Amino acid sequence: MPRVSAAWRGVYIMPFMSLATSQDVFAATKHLPMGSALVVHDFGWQDYEQLLEFIGDRPGFRINYDCGRLEIVSPSSKHDNYSRSPDLFVAAFCELRGHNLQIYGSATWKSEHLRKAVEADACYYVKNAERVVGAKDIRLGTHPPPDIVVEIDITNSSLKKLSIYAALSIPEVWRYDGQTFTFYSLENNKHEEIRESLQLPGLTGAMLLEALQDSAARGPIAALKAFRRRIRLTKR
Repeated sequence: MPRVSAAWRGVYIMPFMSLATSQDVFAATKHLPMGSALVVHDFGWQDYEQLLEFIGDRPGFRINYDCGRLEIVSPSSKHDNYSRSPDLFVAAFCELRGHNLQIYGSATWKSEHLRKAVEADACYYVKNAERVVGAKDIRLGTHPPPDIVVEIDITNSSLKKLSIYAALSIPEVWRYDGQTFTFYSLENNKHEEIRESLQLPGLTGAMLLEALQDSAARGPIAALKAFRRRIRLTKR
């Protein structure tokens, strides 16, 4: 029988629930506070797939699956404020540097064969952008994985998800924790920290961090103008 634990600000809640089915887990999500996570162990893949059908497009959850370990995160409102913020600056960088770009939000990437699935906060196709332009239903196996995924770690740490991203062959992961913007590149089946993006050469985590801080202080338009000026001055 699946085992469940849920933590909120370091305090365990709902420790005695027996969540045997996807319906049980779905019911439990209705009581999940913002900023908390529900973890269920020994959860079957078919139950995971059924849970996705139950939740559908309901906003407010990030669901990850790793060989029987199910994690459902209910992000905080602060998390949601940051989740799409990098899009503006990534699009501007690609425009000025001549890169193709396809932007996807919190898409789910999964492999039944590997028994792994993950939902990022944002996804970017750059080198493979032309291969997914116009595609309405992008799936691993028939389409390439995104070149870059973004994790906003305001609510929970995404470090455990790096192994899932590596298994799914996602080349680059960016993590923002409110203080730093860290880039990771897939090397020898493991994501290693890098200073500058390999998918978007010339873009660093420090540049994005500065842009996000500027946006929070002066608003996105002023920050975007300043970011564009910086890119033009450093254009290769």
